[in-house]
Amino acid sequence: METRIAVIAIIVQDSSSAGSINALLHEYDRFIIGRMGLPYRQKGVSIINIAIDAPQDAINKLAGSIGRLKGVSAKTVYAPVNEN
Repeated sequence: METRIAVIAIIVQDSSSAGSINALLHEYDRFIIGRMGLPYRQKGVSIINIAIDAPQDAINKLAGSIGRLKGVSAKTVYAPVNEN
């Protein structure tokens, strides 16, 4: 199974979506390399970065599922494909 390395950047504006985000991340925990969450209280948002090594379909499905939650935005950045 070929995998890709990526970072999913998540901005949470509606804290009621936090439980759903955590449930999705738990579902994909076998692929997650690391996670960093920062509450930005002055602006009323939370910023979460997920480093992941997974098949591209799994990354797309996770980011898409998170991005469809109420008050949540998600974008993915992929590492370049190594052509060795």
